[in-house]
Amino acid sequence: NTYDSDNTVFSPQGRLHQVEYALEAVKQGSAAVGLCSKTHSVLLALKRSTGELASYQQKMFRIDDHVGIAIAGLTSDARVLSNFMRQQAMSSKMIFDRPVPVNRLVSAIADKAQVNTQEYGRRPYGVGFLVIGQDQTGPHLYEFSPSGNSYEYYAMSIGARSQSAKTYLEKHYESFADASLEDLVRHGLHALRETLQQDKELTIRNTSIGLVGPAGASEKNVPPGGSFRILEGEAVEPFLSTMVKKEGDAALRTADEDVQMAG
Repeated sequence: NTYDSDNTVFSPQGRLHQVEYALEAVKQGSAAVGLCSKTHSVLLALKRSTGELASYQQKMFRIDDHVGIAIAGLTSDARVLSNFMRQQAMSSKMIFDRPVPVNRLVSAIADKAQVNTQEYGRRPYGVGFLVIGQDQTGPHLYEFSPSGNSYEYYAMSIGARSQSAKTYLEKHYESFADASLEDLVRHGLHALRETLQQDKELTIRNTSIGLVGPAGASEKNVPPGGSFRILEGEAVEPFLSTMVKKEGDAALRTADEDVQMAG
């Protein structure tokens, strides 16, 4: 393509191909799901491993006591951007003596990403974020993309096969506002399960959960305000155990049994 070698040149259709390719890089990353209620914001992410001998990649980063992110795309780009977000959060504490409002933090990284879609000799960031946080106006969920766009959502998913999760969220989002933490996480896990390949399932090893808001029934030692925390390993089990089996799973199992009996 004549117009895709540079991010500063528009194609005749008015498109910036390099920016679109960066958005494709986000779709290559493993899925992340975010949901928001009146009291909590939650993130759920599917961790990938490069092989049997490797550990699972980190999908969530804590930015400040009240803000955390889940990523999809290039982890190295995410590390650079999350460090920038931490600097912004620290500046707000030092200069204004208050936690940075979540929308201001998201706008700051969106502005930083936009520069890379306009200046010559730079490449767009190849990573998308779901950002959750709480401030004086309550809990929030934002999506940030490499194009420099950011939006606030009731629920959202990014990454590989995220459209399946979005379909689930669109079906159920009206019940999220008044949902308890446990219900909200269960909906998130069901949405995340939609992004899995046929033979895979969610386990304590490949699932991360990020929370902002008051402590859930299975959590201990959470401050009263409910600062951002990441649950991994055994801490995820109480939430995984509340998942409802897919109707398709039961039907498949019955079909398998029929085949065995016939055999």
